[in-house]
Amino acid sequence: MHPILENRQRLALYLLAWIPIAAILTAVLKRGFASWAEAALIVLPMSLLYAFMCLSAWYVCLAVPMRDQTVLRLLTTLSIASVLSSAVWFAVGAVWTLSIEPWVDFQGLSERYNTQFTPIFLNGVMLFLLAAAVHYLLVTLDASRGVEKRALELQVLAREAELKALRAQIDPHFLFNSLNSISALTVSDPQGARSMCLLLADFLRTSLVLGAKQQIPVSEELRLVEGFLNIEKIRYGKRLSVERSVDPECDGCLVPPLLIQPLVENAIRHGIAPLIEGGTVRLDLQREGPAIEILLENPVDPHASEKVLTGAGLGLENVKSRLARLFPGQANVNVSRDEGRFQVRLRFPCIKLGET
Repeated sequence: MHPILENRQRLALYLLAWIPIAAILTAVLKRGFASWAEAALIVLPMSLLYAFMCLSAWYVCLAVPMRDQTVLRLLTTLSIASVLSSAVWFAVGAVWTLSIEPWVDFQGLSERYNTQFTPIFLNGVMLFLLAAAVHYLLVTLDASRGVEKRALELQVLAREAELKALRAQIDPHFLFNSLNSISALTVSDPQGARSMCLLLADFLRTSLVLGAKQQIPVSEELRLVEGFLNIEKIRYGKRLSVERSVDPECDGCLVPPLLIQPLVENAIRHGIAPLIEGGTVRLDLQREGPAIEILLENPVDPHASEKVLTGAGLGLENVKSRLARLFPGQANVNVSRDEGRFQVRLRFPCIKLGET
C-alpha cells in the first residue's frame, strides 16, 4: 500500500502541503478567469484531485527504480507519465467546468477554462515531476529502513546462534566432570555411584527442558543448582557445605538457564576439591534497584594456579559471554580474591515475566 495512504497523519500532512500549491495555482490562473471566486471555484477542487493523482508517482518510481535505469529511460518514463497525468487532469477539469457552468453565475466559464490549457498543462507536468522526485526520496528511505531492519534481524539471529553455541558448551563440559566423579566412586562407594547416576539422570532431564528456554525464573535456576549440589555432596560428603541467601525481591526475576550452575561447579572443582578439609560455598542473591546481583564465594587454595586465581576457564568465560550478549552494556561480572576466598559477582537487569 502507498506509504502516505496507509497512515492518516501522513495523508493529512500531505494534503496540507497542497494548500500553498493551490493558492499559487489560483493566483497564476486568475488572469484567465473573470474573478478570484471563479478561479478558486475551478482551481481548488482540481488541486485536491491532482494531489491524489500525483500519488500514482509512487508506483511509477517502484516500477522504474532510479538505481537500475539509464538516465534516458528514466527521463522518458517520467515524461510520459507526467504528460499523461497532466492531460487527464486537464480533461477532468474540463468536465468539472461544464458540469457546474449551468449552476453558477459565470457565463462563458468553460471557454475561459479552455484558454488556460497551456498554463494548466505545464503546471500539471511540473507538479507530477516534483511528486516523482519526492516519491523517489520516499523509496530510498524505505529501502534504507528495509536494509537496517534486515541488518538488525541478522544481528538478532547471530546473537541467538552465539547463545545456543555457548549453551551447547555447558552440557558436555558438565557431563564430562560428572562422569569423572561417578568413575571415582565406583570402587570406593558403589552405592554412592548408583545414587549419583540417578541424580545425574534427573538433573540432565531437567536441564534439557529448562536449557531450551531463553530465560527462566530464578527459582527454576536454583532448583537446577540444588540438583547439581545433591550430586556433588555424594562425592565430597562433609567436605562440602553450602550457605544460601536469596532475597525475596528476586522472586520473578528471569535469568539465562544454567547461568549459576557452572559457577557453582567451578567453585567446587577449583575451590573445594583441592582442599583436604573442604569448605563452604556461599550463594547470595540480592535485588539492587532494577538489577539482580548474584554473589558466589568459595575458599581457594593459596597455591592454586594463576588460571584459577584470576577466574579464567570455560565456565566463567561462558557466563561472561552470555550476559554480554543478552544485556549489552548492562551486565557486569567481577572476579576477586581476598584472604583465601574467591568471589564472583554478577549484576544484570531484573526482567520479570511479561516484560521481555
